[in-house]
Amino acid sequence: MGDYDDVTAFLGQRGPYFNTTFFLLNLIFISTGYFGLFIVFVGATPPHHCFIPDSSNLSEAWRTAIIPMEMVDGHEERSKCSRYMLDVVRNLSALGYVPGLDVNLTGVEQERCEDGWTYSKDIYQSTIVTEWDLVCDNEWKTPFASSTLFIGFLIGSLVSGQLSDRFGRKKVVFVSLLAEILSVLIQAFSPSWEFFCVLFIFVGASQSSLYITAFVLGTEVLSKSMREIFTTLGAFLYYCIGYMILPGIAYTMREWRTLLIILSSITVVYIPLWWFIPESPRWLHAQGRLEEAEVILREAARKNRVTAPEVIFKDDELDVSSPSTQKHSMIDVVRTSNIRCVTLVCLFLWMAANIGYYGLSLNTSNLSGNPYFNCFLSALTEVPAYVVSAVLLRKCPRRPLLSTFLLIGGGMLFVIQAVPEDLPGLSIGLEMVGKFAFTISFTVVYIYTAEIYPTVVRSAGVGMCSSAARIGTIAAPYIVYLGSINKFLPYVIMGSLTVASSAMNLILPETFRKELPETVEQMQKCKGLCRKVPHNAYIMEKEANTASIII
Repeated sequence: MGDYDDVTAFLGQRGPYFNTTFFLLNLIFISTGYFGLFIVFVGATPPHHCFIPDSSNLSEAWRTAIIPMEMVDGHEERSKCSRYMLDVVRNLSALGYVPGLDVNLTGVEQERCEDGWTYSKDIYQSTIVTEWDLVCDNEWKTPFASSTLFIGFLIGSLVSGQLSDRFGRKKVVFVSLLAEILSVLIQAFSPSWEFFCVLFIFVGASQSSLYITAFVLGTEVLSKSMREIFTTLGAFLYYCIGYMILPGIAYTMREWRTLLIILSSITVVYIPLWWFIPESPRWLHAQGRLEEAEVILREAARKNRVTAPEVIFKDDELDVSSPSTQKHSMIDVVRTSNIRCVTLVCLFLWMAANIGYYGLSLNTSNLSGNPYFNCFLSALTEVPAYVVSAVLLRKCPRRPLLSTFLLIGGGMLFVIQAVPEDLPGLSIGLEMVGKFAFTISFTVVYIYTAEIYPTVVRSAGVGMCSSAARIGTIAAPYIVYLGSINKFLPYVIMGSLTVASSAMNLILPETFRKELPETVEQMQKCKGLCRKVPHNAYIMEKEANTASIII
């Protein structure tokens, strides 16, 4: 089968077709920004303390005194999970004692919040925490709810690649979009925490599938010059726009159910894009569906005001027995020695980068002030990283670029621990440098991975690597938990993984300014540790399998 980039060179590198597709695909990424992070507000825990029933007939002074004071991080705060025995306090009040003057409650026995909790509504009107009392003994349920989203990400990463390689990029993008809208809408009517968590798995799976497949679709549809912009300033920056929009919507809708209904409702505007976003002609070409690919390419030529060749694909390319038209699955990304080496290194890269990024995010000092503004600020800090990565990706080889920023990010995980506690500003500054480095690393690893894998298994390869990133996301909180044993241990582990990944990355082949591979045998070879295999080994194995099936 002829080289796709050479065959479609008549379209040029710019034009209305590419510009429109670039813009519409990027619009979809905005939804992934606010859908992926609404748990920040939906799962927020406002200030709270034990509820004191009105039937207790206590004065305001006694209602305040019944909540004991505790030392938390060197500061004295009202207890969130206990109160002095209500019966004892009621008796003291009935006898006319004045708290703090006539009686000291320090020695009085304490009890749990038997009547529930009182939550501050200064910031949030309601969250899943206030609705289902996910505090104290049930406090673990909030991070668990977040982890169900990451589990969904993992599932979506695993299945989206296989589905889009089999059924097409466009179909999977819009089915995932519809599933995401419906999942969030139904989640808004959750009757229980358990139901909320189950729906969150579907939200995560559909969002991950949407993001990965749309990313691959843009990589394959757009021209070489626009591909780099799409995978840097496009996909990531528009995701960041959605991230920045979220706190504005959440600020006006402070009731969690209403917030989810609004988010799902505004996303419906994406559905009509089905009639404007094309299927990947590169994927159709790889599947041997050349007539469908020609229809799309001729329409693209019309929009770009160029003349398409009378015959775009040669007649002999319709031979369905060609290796490029054979069906591929996730098994193919680990079948040969070379592609197995690429996959294993990429899995480690994605996992280490995600653990490092998430680890720095967990360690970031809590910002004082309005949480909605803090969320916006957190998103805004990633914008310079995307801009810088876009510039660097146009001028720099992928391999040294990725290794350099992984090394910088990992180095920050080590250096931060040496900063004295009386220099919080320096610690925050170093964390922002680390976050900046990891943001660039993730931008580079996305496009680098998409360029390494061939068209026939590209979506499956990127999906599997994204799965490794989700495993890193799920594992990171448990690694951070090791800080209860030794506060340096989590960052030594995460820093070591990230620095090691920067070295492992040097094994991969360079893809800068090289044509995207179409078939497995066109892939470049790994360096060093991987066993060399003949270029025709994969073809010979496929022919043997085909022969055995025929027999």
